[in-house]
Amino acid sequence: MAYWEKEIRSLMGKAIHRYGLIEDGDCILVGVSGGKDSLTLLHLLHERKKRVPIHYELMPVHVDLGFDNSRVEILKDFFESRDLPYHVEYTNIGKRANSEENTENPCFLCSWERRKRLFHLAHQFHCNKIALGHHKDDIIETFLMNIFYSAEISTMLPFQTLFKGKITLIRPLVLIEEKRIERFATMMNLPFGPSGCPVSGKTKRKEVKELIENLEKKNKKVKGNIFRALSNIKIDYLLGKP
Repeated sequence: MAYWEKEIRSLMGKAIHRYGLIEDGDCILVGVSGGKDSLTLLHLLHERKKRVPIHYELMPVHVDLGFDNSRVEILKDFFESRDLPYHVEYTNIGKRANSEENTENPCFLCSWERRKRLFHLAHQFHCNKIALGHHKDDIIETFLMNIFYSAEISTMLPFQTLFKGKITLIRPLVLIEEKRIERFATMMNLPFGPSGCPVSGKTKRKEVKELIENLEKKNKKVKGNIFRALSNIKIDYLLGKP
């Protein structure tokens, strides 16, 4: 096994143990968009089942946003090749989010509606956890986006309980950089592809990503320092409520 391949498995295992993401008996709904991140997540979780001493079930779910693309059939083939039960939820969320009536913030509405649909499906399929493919870069970018555009200090959490503990969101890729995931997905021939979203690559997240990349050209430690800062909080040196 190549070093880069071993490393990505090790980092996911480290995240699972550090944050207590998976326990014996869990039924995990895996949100699969069809991109490199979610397919890598499903691949690694499915593979991991064979070599760990605990038992958990996986239920891949793809929420089709209603764009005109062929991703659904490709994902069905992927799920079936691994003998996984799965569900495809057909919606028009993407079209509604990008309609003329919602030009202000299509990404927010799309994300909100997809998340609500996943909560509903987790309840329907008796899943106690929902696994999402957010990675280390997502955590860093969300932190900066919330500062820049929402005037708050917060980010995504690796482990987040909701609805009085009935559902828990987990993010097992939280310690892995996006570029490593992309390499893994490519080398493993995972069938990732574009979502068909008309605003893809034109978002505030893209702007923040480019900002970090420009800073990294001058100092390679920037991204790592931002991530470590999220666990090195000095409350005494933050302003209180105005």
